[in-house]
Amino acid sequence: MESWDLKTVDVEPHQPRILASAEDARTILLHLPGGEELQEHEVARVLVVDGDVEVALQDGDSADAGPGHLFEFEPGERRTILARSDARLLMVLSPWPGDGHPGAMSLEEKSEARERAAEHAP
Repeated sequence: MESWDLKTVDVEPHQPRILASAEDARTILLHLPGGEELQEHEVARVLVVDGDVEVALQDGDSADAGPGHLFEFEPGERRTILARSDARLLMVLSPWPGDGHPGAMSLEEKSEARERAAEHAP
C-alpha cells in the first residue's frame, strides 16, 4: 500500500509530481500559483486539495471551488482552471494514456507527429 498526505507532499510550481501510474490511470499532484491558469486540458477528475479555483468549460459554464471539491468530467470535455489563490490540485488521468498522448501512439504515429511538428517549426 502507498499513501500520501496531499497537503504536505513536496510539489513545486510548474513541476507536477506523479504520485502513481498504472496501465489504466495516472495520479498527479500539482501546485498552481495564484493568478495562473492551467490551460485547456482533458483530465477525468480534479480534486482541489488546497486553495481556491475557478473551473471554466468550453461551453461557458463555470464553477468556483475550494478545498475538498471534486470535479468529474465527461470524456473529451475540455476546461481551464484559474487559481484564485495558490492551489494544490490532485488530477486523475483515466484512461491512461489517453488518445493523442505519445504513450498511446504507435511508432508510426509518433513519427508522423514529429514530422508535422517540424513543418511548423520556425
